Amino acid sequence: MFEAEVAFRNRYYAHSRFSRALAQRLSISILLLTVALTTASFAQSNYDGPAELPRMTVPSAMAATPAPGSIIAVNAGGDLQSALDNANCGDVIELQAGATFAGKFVVPAKNCDINHWIWVRTSAPDSALPAEGQRATPCYAGVASLAGRPQYSCTNPQNVMAKVQIQTRGDGPLELAPGANYYRFIGLEVTRPAGTLGTARLMFVKGTADHLVVDRSWLHGAPQDETHAGVNLNGMTNVAIVDSYFSDFHCISKTGACTDSHAVAGGTSDTQDGPFKIEDNFLEAAGEAIMFGGGAATLTPADIEILNNHFWKPWQWMPGTPNFIGGPDGNPFVVKNHLELKNAVRVLVEANLMENTWGGFSQTGDAILLTPKNQHTPSGANVCPLCQVTDVTIRYVHVSHGGAGMQMATVLSGDAKDGAPALAGTRWSIHDVVLDDLSTKYKGGGTVFEIMNGWPKNPLNTVTINHITGFPDPTSHMMIIGNLAKNAPMYGLVFTNNLMITGRYPVWNTGGQSSCAFKDVPVTSINKCFATYLFGNNALITPPPEFPPSTWPARNMFAPTIDNVGFVDYNNGDGGNYELQPNSPYKNKGTDGMDLGADIVGLNAALANVE
Repeated sequence: MFEAEVAFRNRYYAHSRFSRALAQRLSISILLLTVALTTASFAQSNYDGPAELPRMTVPSAMAATPAPGSIIAVNAGGDLQSALDNANCGDVIELQAGATFAGKFVVPAKNCDINHWIWVRTSAPDSALPAEGQRATPCYAGVASLAGRPQYSCTNPQNVMAKVQIQTRGDGPLELAPGANYYRFIGLEVTRPAGTLGTARLMFVKGTADHLVVDRSWLHGAPQDETHAGVNLNGMTNVAIVDSYFSDFHCISKTGACTDSHAVAGGTSDTQDGPFKIEDNFLEAAGEAIMFGGGAATLTPADIEILNNHFWKPWQWMPGTPNFIGGPDGNPFVVKNHLELKNAVRVLVEANLMENTWGGFSQTGDAILLTPKNQHTPSGANVCPLCQVTDVTIRYVHVSHGGAGMQMATVLSGDAKDGAPALAGTRWSIHDVVLDDLSTKYKGGGTVFEIMNGWPKNPLNTVTINHITGFPDPTSHMMIIGNLAKNAPMYGLVFTNNLMITGRYPVWNTGGQSSCAFKDVPVTSINKCFATYLFGNNALITPPPEFPPSTWPARNMFAPTIDNVGFVDYNNGDGGNYELQPNSPYKNKGTDGMDLGADIVGLNAALANVE
């Protein structure tokens, strides 16, 4: 239907009897109708707006991973490697609760099947762990609280986990052998000793592995080391990471041996990775808690579910804060974002809470980055021409306390002379998201959305941003846009039903006089940057006098003050109740009959058990 509207508009543009302004007003009216109709249509299919949802999931319940064989007990001081080597498909390896097993353990290939998994678990009974489907915390390793992290429930800390840790420097302690399959890890503390030199990945595969579940475990580094990855998914398929806790993944700036850290990462391999499920975890990493892409790859991971997670960075990692913690030499950790996709297809990001990001190290503190990247290496190579970020759905997410909100960009890796575009950045659906307490005090731009293109052909396109409640820094921007490729305008932007504070400079240029948004006037910039778009039926709050309604696309609504909106409790845009009161002028004013802005009731329900 969007294509039909585009053809309709173009016919009127070409007809001399109709001005551009009139054609745009007609097309907006039609698209307001098509948004409602297509939303109803997509609801009956495997699509959310323009984005295809994951085609498959990873069954992760214990009942779906049966281990009906023998129990192999490994007591403190026992030989875990021997137990792994000698286990048969269907066996359960029980590691003594409270004991430490040190070494680099290779998880062998066994040629198991869907009815005969191997479990590697704590010997503590199920009753000593959280119930299946509930998140484990360090409390179950005997740690009552972690400084700077949200307080988890822990009235009686007991160490009922088995600790598995690398004995010396290097990756580990869990290396999956090529062909390792059908393993479930339950109730483990996976780590490395404090003070261990060098960088490390805790769990990874050399080759390929499939059908793996990490369940109710605590994976972590030490407070000042360079543990740069919890689970590295490269080469893996059918992996679920559920109900677990990840903390202290970071790289040290200037003097460190790594530059990017992740709790979970993938998307840089030569295998068709996925499906993946990352559900109900606490995810803490200085770089990105979750990242796909950013290096050489010949294929793209597909069918990724990121559900019900709490993304977090502790404030003591930010220089200048009380109780600052960085590397042993005092240099801060390299902090970037919460979630970044550079190579991923069919991704659902739903019911996640993302808190605390700040700028620095080439980043501006955005919580989420969608940026397909043909990574340019120091040797001069562009190593992923087939990388893409397509069919991404982000819904029922709360982003809070950050330098900026979301960056969506198709830009070159490296400079314009040497860099090369990736394959595609298209079909992104973003709705029912709250972005609050975005501020320049977090060393970022304080902008809600950044949308830009730098590819000379096949530019960013087909992005729907619908039912967003967003509050930029008052001195900043609702949106910054730009396109440095004059002959490749972006197209297919739908920006509807949003409730947004505009900021001091509402729709601004990403930079450069050659950019399409150089004029910094909303309607002019949007017209020049997007060949086709719908920007209508939004509530635009506190627009500055320099940008009155006449400077915006038609069919939007304006409120001169926050009090005119009718929030239940605005609370200065920081942790308020952003549901609309019954007398709000934006109540039930969406093209779908819903309130403008995010579905706050639905969002609160989705996040009820996330924190």
